[in-house]
Amino acid sequence: MLAPRAARAAGTAPPPSADGVRLTWAQPEDLLGHELRQAAEDGRDPGPAQRAWSAAGGHPAPERAGASPAPAPPHLRALAARLLDELARLPSPLAADEPTAWADIVAACPTADSPEPATPLPAGPKPLTRLRRAEAGPAREAHPTIGPGPVAHVPAGEHRPGPVAHPPLASGRNPARAPAPAPHTAAASGPQPARACAPAGRGTVGPASGTAAADADRQQSARAHARTEPGPGPEPGPEPSGPVPGAGPDGSARAAAPGARHAASGRDTHVRPGDGAPPGGDALRERLEAAWVGRAVGCLLGKPVEKLPLEGIRALARATGNWPLGDWFTARGVPPELLAAHPWNRRSAPTSLAENIDGMPEDDDLNYPLLGLLLLQRHGRSFTTADVARLWLDELPAGRTFTAERVAYRNLLLGLEPPATATHHNPFREWIGALIRADVHGWTNPGDPAAAAAQAYRDAALTHTGNGVYAALFVAASTAEAATGRTDVHTALRTGLAAVPPRSRLAEAIRFGVRTATDVADFDLVVDRLHTRYGHYHWVHAVPNTALIAAALTHADGDFTRSVCRAVSGGWDTDSNGATAGALAGLLTGSPDRIPHRWTTPLKNRLATSVPGFDGIGFDTLAHLTAQEAARS
Repeated sequence: MLAPRAARAAGTAPPPSADGVRLTWAQPEDLLGHELRQAAEDGRDPGPAQRAWSAAGGHPAPERAGASPAPAPPHLRALAARLLDELARLPSPLAADEPTAWADIVAACPTADSPEPATPLPAGPKPLTRLRRAEAGPAREAHPTIGPGPVAHVPAGEHRPGPVAHPPLASGRNPARAPAPAPHTAAASGPQPARACAPAGRGTVGPASGTAAADADRQQSARAHARTEPGPGPEPGPEPSGPVPGAGPDGSARAAAPGARHAASGRDTHVRPGDGAPPGGDALRERLEAAWVGRAVGCLLGKPVEKLPLEGIRALARATGNWPLGDWFTARGVPPELLAAHPWNRRSAPTSLAENIDGMPEDDDLNYPLLGLLLLQRHGRSFTTADVARLWLDELPAGRTFTAERVAYRNLLLGLEPPATATHHNPFREWIGALIRADVHGWTNPGDPAAAAAQAYRDAALTHTGNGVYAALFVAASTAEAATGRTDVHTALRTGLAAVPPRSRLAEAIRFGVRTATDVADFDLVVDRLHTRYGHYHWVHAVPNTALIAAALTHADGDFTRSVCRAVSGGWDTDSNGATAGALAGLLTGSPDRIPHRWTTPLKNRLATSVPGFDGIGFDTLAHLTAQEAARS
């Protein structure tokens, strides 16, 4: 959140504050460089603004940090703010292919009656036929996205942005929650394209591993499948009567007593006899627990190498014989000169290297799913974007926000309302933040990707636009398809792609990632091609990271370890990519028992967080609470 002030020439900047710190991800002089880059990617001409900034002595955007070493003097800060406004007024030539309003996104997305995109996946995206019906669903509300009443006071005379209509609850959901659709067949849903998987005769994608860890994985997987044969679990039933475990009388979360801790490898003691069976039965709860655990594993695997360049990640893993990546990173055996050239992430290494993991440490990749669960507990699936904003102001510490989320938070405090919170001086609006909030919307809509996408849109609209929103729709729809327990990773990815405007840059990147992972056996070469094609984007931008997630999941062909390791080994936003890949791959395993023990044991079924009421909670309890929300009508 805060960065030290560097030494400055006398008289060129404001005097330092008493504690010598300043806010990151918020200063106009640090935002402008990112907006110039975003403008160029959008096809807007940043030339005049770039020349004005350079002529005045402005600095480029920080490449890895949230702030430049020193703040700008007052005249430069004022210039940066003015240039941000000027750039925002430039129209984008890509607007027709990358719509912002929900109705326009729905109209652009492929359906059973719409043409395929110009460059489809190898097998073409699976049509998301119900997305269009979301427009006319019975849950359409008269009030706008921001909901009734203001989010925050807007001073008199200040421009108040107009509201945008939010998407209704999609697909004509029956209030009693109709049974899930039957498994996808030609008879049930029209002709289905062939599965986009490895070519015949190639087997699983990527090199076969002969390591002891891989052998142990296979043995554990065989035991797990022998214990619990996979199959379609029962659909969630009606919400059970009586209080929700861990919730107050008003439905607000009280999921865990602060400071509660659990046995090293035991189940969460917050689930007690008498709490009742999870709604939807054990099969759904087991899938959801595997998804929560998988998200934690992938995030934790990526934390020590976040912000490192690709060559640094590869070098550190190779130095300990861990390449292709197949286990936790470790500092043991790494030459000092290599660590000097590529140091671990300073904040994450003490809790995320193999030798010091002790439960799941706090991370925004887990905080946001917790907030999403809390949102659904309080407001149900008909929540508005204003509900998301109010929840953040009530429960999310400002210091735990970054990039687009911090800018939106600041905008709320300035009195702006959605959708202006996502656009005002926010050059991070197409970065990965909305994507990492999307899993919970898929988890709570198993078999209903249209409803999951609609929820993800209302969540994402607080902070993101364009490709940043589409990334959330992709993950939410993919996850909802996978949550049925009756699909494979390739079908899930095709379902997610069908929720993305087909001519957008994100759709092109997903198609390229899947196609490359399908055609190329060596995943290092897949990653190299992705970096060559999308390396001009910032390392946190949604376009390259979503392409990498899709490629990693495709190449791993459903295997959990390969999914998280490929996602992390591809670089860019390593912890977020690992988390998203791990959540989907975990969901597809069907049970946490099918995730190798070397990944699950160090987590100790314990999650640290600053989200009130959840610190120390277990993944099994989270699965129980998530299953309850999946059962609500």
